[in-house]
Amino acid sequence: MNDAQLLRYSRHILLDDLGIEGQQRLLGAHALVIGAGGLGSPVALYLASAGVGTVTIVDDDTVELTNLQRQIAHNLSRIGQPKVASAAQTMHALNPDVRIHALQERADAARLDTLVAAADVVIDCSDNFATRHLVNAACVAHARPLVAGAAIGFDGQVSVYDTREAAAPCYACLFPPDAVFEEVRCATMGVFAPLVGIIGSVQAAEALKLLAGVGTSLVGRLQMLDARTMEWTEIGVERAGGCPVCGQRPSASPAA
Repeated sequence: MNDAQLLRYSRHILLDDLGIEGQQRLLGAHALVIGAGGLGSPVALYLASAGVGTVTIVDDDTVELTNLQRQIAHNLSRIGQPKVASAAQTMHALNPDVRIHALQERADAARLDTLVAAADVVIDCSDNFATRHLVNAACVAHARPLVAGAAIGFDGQVSVYDTREAAAPCYACLFPPDAVFEEVRCATMGVFAPLVGIIGSVQAAEALKLLAGVGTSLVGRLQMLDARTMEWTEIGVERAGGCPVCGQRPSASPAA
């Protein structure tokens, strides 16, 4: 690190768990962010401000006025612009040293296979089950840790899926691809603005911990937030024997 970086990241370096070595790992890391909306905004900004060396961000959408209630990477002047370009502009303003690959596309299975293979950690900030399952399958195939979050109304959830650990579940262990889940969108249900900031910040924290090699991740633990009461609930989940993606069967139980 040069003198400017030592000063910029000094508050990280002062942390005994992180230090210079952890910060250097962040500087050399590559994070893949799927989605540049409500969850993707705080994730992208914190990855950039924390000094993750390379961030690839993928989203096929453009900025709309209704996004600005919660999607803090964007502003009024960027309505109509690709969300990934808007997010990249905000990230560069925070930290011009971060290499950003802004991809305006809806990644299919083949594309995700390439993108996930090139990343050290994947943060899923998408808003639909189809994309989440495609991302999860690619992460399992390439043994990449997946930090997944979701938020709607006043309810949010977040976990880490890392099948490099023998007992750790993948996303499909909890939410089987062939199960029927009601697809609820912000456009019809609404979403409490700070909720995506809370969940997205937890996702960013988990990704940074994984990249820096510090702390204990949320692997095997699903955290759920009811923002009406600001109450967190946590359950523990094991790998599922009948999972069609990672190959074993579920066992959910209250976490200690």
